[in-house]
Parts: sequence; C-alpha cells; structure tokens
Amino acid sequence: MAATRGIGRAPNVQGILSRAFGKALSRYALAVAAGVTAAVGCGTDGGTGVAADYALSLTPAALTIVQGANGTATVTITRTSFTDAVTLSLSGAPAEVTGSFNPAAPTGTTSTLTVSVGAAVAAGVYNLTVNGTGSPGNRSTPLTITVSAAPAEYALSLAPAALRMIEGGTGFETVTITRTNFTGAVTLSLGNAPAGVTGSFAPAGPTGTSSTLTVSVAAAVTPGVYNLTVDGTATAGNRSTPLTLTVNSSGGGSSFLAIALAAGSAHTCGLTSAGPAYCWGDDNYGQLGNGATPVNEGISTPVPVAGGLTFSALAAGSAHTCGVTGTGAAYCWGWDGFGQLGTGSTGGGPTPEAVSGSLTFSALATGQYYTCGRTSSGAAFCWGNNENGQLGDGSRTSYGFPVAVSGGLTFSALAAGAVHTCGVTGAGAAYCWGSNFFGELGTGSTTDSPIPVLVSGALQFSALAAGDSHTCGLTSSGAAYCWGSNASGQLGNGSITSSSTPVAVSGGLSFTAIATADRHSCGRTTSGAAYCWGDNSYGQLGDGTTTQRLVPTAVASP
Repeated sequence: MAATRGIGRAPNVQGILSRAFGKALSRYALAVAAGVTAAVGCGTDGGTGVAADYALSLTPAALTIVQGANGTATVTITRTSFTDAVTLSLSGAPAEVTGSFNPAAPTGTTSTLTVSVGAAVAAGVYNLTVNGTGSPGNRSTPLTITVSAAPAEYALSLAPAALRMIEGGTGFETVTITRTNFTGAVTLSLGNAPAGVTGSFAPAGPTGTSSTLTVSVAAAVTPGVYNLTVDGTATAGNRSTPLTLTVNSSGGGSSFLAIALAAGSAHTCGLTSAGPAYCWGDDNYGQLGNGATPVNEGISTPVPVAGGLTFSALAAGSAHTCGVTGTGAAYCWGWDGFGQLGTGSTGGGPTPEAVSGSLTFSALATGQYYTCGRTSSGAAFCWGNNENGQLGDGSRTSYGFPVAVSGGLTFSALAAGAVHTCGVTGAGAAYCWGSNFFGELGTGSTTDSPIPVLVSGALQFSALAAGDSHTCGLTSSGAAYCWGSNASGQLGNGSITSSSTPVAVSGGLSFTAIATADRHSCGRTTSGAAYCWGDNSYGQLGDGTTTQRLVPTAVASP
C-alpha cells in the first residue's frame, strides 16, 4: 500500500491572525501606557502637523471711562500655525458706545481698541465682547467697561468779547454759560471795573445758559482801555472770562461809534459794539428799519433799528437791509418787491422780519434786489430776484424764501454784485454765478450761469468782492486780481479792456482787504495804506482829483 503525501493538517489561520494582531495591539497598548500617542491633524499645506488656531485677550480687560471720553485697550492675538487676518469687532455695546480697532483686521499679534463713550450714556457697568473672525473660526474675549459720570462743570463766554463806549454811554453783552452735568445757579459779577463803570446782569443768577450784561460808563470815567472780567460763582466752582472795555471821549457831542458798516444805494447802517444797529439816509422803503412810516426825504442822523435785536453782521442792498444776530438768525427790512427779505412774502416794511426757514447763518451778502447767506456749516442760500440766475439754484425763478445754491459746495465767504454772486471755498477756489455780460463770472466766457462755475486760472483766494459788473479777489499772498467790466479801469491792470478771466492788478502791491463798488475798486495794503482805481467822476478814489485811474493810486492824506 503506497503511502499518501501532500495532504496534512490545514494551517491554523486563526492562530496566525491572532498572533499578528496581538503583537500590534500590544505595541499600541504599550504606547498608550507610555503616554506617547500623537494627535494627527492637517496643516495649511494639507499635510500633518499642529492645527491652525488663535486666541484673543485684552490688556486691560476692564476700562473705566468718563461720559463723553475715550478709553483704550490692547488686543493680543495669540496664534498657532496661523498668519492670516483676524477681523475684529465690538459687540454688546449700548447706544453711543462705539469701538474702533487699529488695525481693524490685523495679520500680526496686536491691535489697539479705542472705546468712545457718548456724553449721554448712563453711568454704570457694561459687559461687552471683543470678537474675532478668522479662517480657523470665530473667537471672543470679554471686556468690562465702567462708565462714570462726568464732573459738574461750566464755562463762561461773552459776545462780543470787547466793548467800545463813550463817556456816559451804555453797552450790552450776552453772557453764555456752557454747562456739563451742572444745572445749578451761577451768580454773575463784573470784576476789575474802575470807578464809574458798573455792570448789571439779567438774570443775576441764571440757571439757564445765558444772561444779558448791561455796562454803564459814567461821564467822568477817563478815556482809555480797561481789562475787566465777568466772574461766575457756583457750587461747581468759580469761573471767569475777560472783557475789554474801551472808553472814548464823547468830545462834548454825540459821537456814533461803529464796529462795522454796510452801505446800500443811498442809505448806510452801522453796528455798535454792544450789538444794536443804527441806520441813516434814504428811507423811502423803510430800509432804515426804525419801525416808523417811511419818509421820502430820508433821515440824516443814525436812528436805532426797531425790535431790540443785537446783530453780529449787517448787509445792505439797493433799498433793503439785512442783519444776522449772535445766534445766527437772519432778519431783513425795507423794500421786498422781489422777495429779497426772505420772509415768504413780498410785503416788506420798516421793521425787521425773520428770514424764513430757521437756518443758522454766520454771514450775509446783499445784491441789488436779492440776498445770500452762508450758514454755520458753509452752505450757501439765496433769495429774491433771480432774473439772471444770481440765486445759483439752477433756475431763473425769483423766490421769497431761501433756496440752496446748487452743487453742494461749502464756502468761507460770499460776495454779491448787482446781479451776480461769488463765493470762495475753504480751499481757496472761487466760484461765481448769475449775470456774465462783461465776464464778471471769470470763466473765460460771457455766458450767464444759474449755477456756480469755477473761476479760471487755478488761483487760490482768501477774499472776494463783487461790484456792479466786475469782481476782484485777493490771494493768500495778498496779490489782487480782478475780472469783468473794465470800461472805467476798475480792474486796475492799466487798460480799459474788459476781461472774462482774472487779470493781475498792476503795481505789485500786497493787500489785506479789497472792496468794489459800481465802477471803482479799492484795497488796503499790509502797511494800512489805501489805494483805489477806476471811475473817479465824483472823487471816489480819494486822490484829490476827479481823474480816472487805470492802476492803483494812493488815497491822499487828510
């Protein structure tokens, strides 16, 4: 019988597998026991490594900020395998609490957080959060701010800050009390006053924001300059503000001391240091504003403008007058045939009437039959006759109320001619609008424009003046340029040729002020000398002749 070969016991597969996996499991168990297991993650390149991450922290983590003030903290970004930007934001903040980050999306490790607290935020503790947004995810860290009440405070100021008075005279001041977290009474008094100078306040202990000071100067007070103070006493402390009083001799007569003048076609108005306005001259349309029935023959001595208003500036048109008060309210009086008083009607009369619209003005300019005003923000509004587009609103429709000048420009000064208007921006650029028959807009053409157009030449002006049909301007260096009608030599460049672009006034003089009239111009140099040029038919150049001058000519000494 042959022996059988090749057939034996099957391999023990289960045992083999058990031994193989057993060794692996044993090694894993040893590794775990030894604490050497490793975390496996993905890096920015898709390979294995430490995971990208970041964390936020603040130094300090709590801020104490007074109402109306700011506080700062440093945001630290602790990064792990991550270098991209983290966009930062502040959440949980109450109204009027804001946060700004610098930088706002840092790629580095720090950013500066500035927290601003409005004055109206209630005192207390607020829990805010600084948040970060980055590719690894969103992170945050807490910020606690404690808002503390601002201390009780007040300050005094005067308008005007200086008075010019004559012996035996009376002047008025407005005292403004600026308050911070303080509503108590402030007892006011006049300090450093010499004998014969007294002050009374109404009210004497205001709990509001203003009081009227009446300064009286006895006839025996010696003329001179006196440095006084207006003093305040209150639970919040004592404060003071200076008041300069200049006493002039009365000269035995009734001198009229004006700090500003405005001239119309045949009437003049003056502003006193105390604020009341006086006018004199032609009163055919009530342009003197004294509240009385207009008189054809005029009034040859100053009469007070009715209404008890105190003005900071005046402007006079052909037969109307306007003024702006210390609070920026505009009033006009006189002829209103084109709505140049701005009251919404065309009535007019001899008593100041408020310009409609509740706008706050800082300056006014009057043309022949229209008025323009510059608001405290620099915006320009005009009203009245608009036949030549001199209101600048893009139309030729006359308005009895203020309309905004087109273009959204902000001006530092305005000037009004007969039927054209100009303004200079804060950057010194000059714009004009309205009639351009003689090139008085300075654009290089003679086409009228009902909207502001830039004056040619890229000059930077500090002041402008508009005549009947010509315009002049001063640069920041004091050089004078003029454009428009030149039939009488009012451009001052040595010719009688009109120009639709600015031409330099001859002589190389440096001026600090310039003024224009119908057909002549004048300027004051840095030394105070006065020069005039143009028409001299009535001796208006002041050089002792009636000869027309084509270049600046010195005004003769008295």
